Amino acid sequence: MTTDACVFCQIATEQLPSDVVASDDEFLAFRDVQPRAATHVLVVPRTHHDHLDAWVEAGGSSDRMLAFVRGVASKLDVAGKYRLVTNVGEGAGQVVGHLHWHVMSGPRLPGF
Repeated sequence: MTTDACVFCQIATEQLPSDVVASDDEFLAFRDVQPRAATHVLVVPRTHHDHLDAWVEAGGSSDRMLAFVRGVASKLDVAGKYRLVTNVGEGAGQVVGHLHWHVMSGPRLPGF
């Protein structure tokens, strides 16, 4: 997939609108349009990586990304009570081919 065709690349570069929760020069957090929990936010890197494995292979800073996620959880007032999930590949349920983390919280989270 080219980054021009990637919906998360378009959101990350603000070509498509989203309900932004937090952003910096490396990451963007926005509300999922099909939430599966009371709080359901997606965190994406602004640069395109197909999934977590590709991110790591490219030398992406997982520490930096997780620190951003933690800040998002604090901003949403769900620190200490959220689920963090990423899917790697279609076989694991990844729908959009751009690395993204689901930050979910609420009274009843979907099971695995």
